[in-house]
Amino acid sequence: MIDFNALAEAMGDLDEDTVKRLLNQVMEEGGQEAQKAMEACQKGMDIVGDLFEKGDYFVGDLIYAGELMTDAVGILKDALVSGSEESGHRTKMVLCTVKDDLHDIGKNIVKAMLEANGFEVLDLGIDVPAEEIVRAVEENQIKIVALSGVLTLALDSMKMTVDALKAAGHEEVRVIIGGAPVSESACQWIGADEWAHNPQKTVKVCRDWAAS
Repeated sequence: MIDFNALAEAMGDLDEDTVKRLLNQVMEEGGQEAQKAMEACQKGMDIVGDLFEKGDYFVGDLIYAGELMTDAVGILKDALVSGSEESGHRTKMVLCTVKDDLHDIGKNIVKAMLEANGFEVLDLGIDVPAEEIVRAVEENQIKIVALSGVLTLALDSMKMTVDALKAAGHEEVRVIIGGAPVSESACQWIGADEWAHNPQKTVKVCRDWAAS
């Protein structure tokens, strides 16, 4: 069994060699601890975020951390899928960063974790306007939409998207929003169904929706 605190620290230190060695060890031991390993990696990402806020890490470090987290999900993917419930299996959903926001680190991590849990993720990319999201929902019979944003102005774009979905008659589509500026009050103002500050909650919410 690996030391999950050591894994979290290695992720926080951006120690790629140690992170991958420990994750590969999880898989070599059968993958039963894959979910705990994923949680440890997320704790490491929290460390990265704290260091960034203190000025010890810079944007390049955040990008590197996002890439390392995506690699981590890739290593654990088979165990995460096999250990997950069937509720999310092959459910297609839309994911994107909303209009006027070009950030994709968090989105890419969420995408990797959703795919690891069996979802088929239609990633529309960044700076995506409401009408493009509505079109993707209609063309692919989507019932779950995840909207990401880092900038405060992304909240306006999220509200425009939810309003556009309802105006187009898609009240049945469930929307979860995520990113730095989101909150319970923002979620209510936007009209979204749920909000999250971490990938684990996003995955859990989407899996619950897929099963209902």
